[in-house]
Amino acid sequence: MQMISTSELDKNVITEFFIKHWGSPQMVISSGVFQCDALDGYAIMGEEGVINGFISYALEDQECEIISLDSVIENKGIGTALLNQVEQTSKEKGCHRMKLVTTNDNLHAMGFYQKRGYQFNELYIHAVDKARQIKPEIPLIADNGIPIRDEILFIKNLF
Repeated sequence: MQMISTSELDKNVITEFFIKHWGSPQMVISSGVFQCDALDGYAIMGEEGVINGFISYALEDQECEIISLDSVIENKGIGTALLNQVEQTSKEKGCHRMKLVTTNDNLHAMGFYQKRGYQFNELYIHAVDKARQIKPEIPLIADNGIPIRDEILFIKNLF
C-alpha cells in the first residue's frame, strides 16, 4: 500500500474516482456542498496507479470534517490507514475535534467509526431529502434496502 497526498495526484484521476464511486465529485451533506476532487486528502494507490482508497477532509478553526472515505477493497486496513492519517494531520495542524456525517442506511460505516472512537452526536432528520434538491441523483433506497433519509453526525475528540 502506498499512501499519497492529493496534492501529489493528478486531479483528473481523483475526479474519475468520484464519478465512478459517487456519480460525481460533488458531495452534498448537511454541513455544505463540497467538491471532493478539490479538497485536501489522501489516496491509497494500488497497482497501475489505481486508487484503492481515498479520504477527503476540510479543516476549519480547530475542527476537521471528513467529507468522504472510500475503501475499494474491504477488510485490508485501507480505511483505517486513511482515517489515522487524517487524524494525525489534523492533530499536527492544531485540530481538537474530528467530525463526519454518514447516512442512516450506512450500517457498515456506523460500526467502522464507532470501533475507532467516534460517537453519535446529532441526528439530522430528512437531511438527505434536502440534499436531493441540490443533487437529485442521490438514490432513495440503499443497496441494503434501507431508505436513505437521515444523516448522523459522529464526533471524536483528539485531545
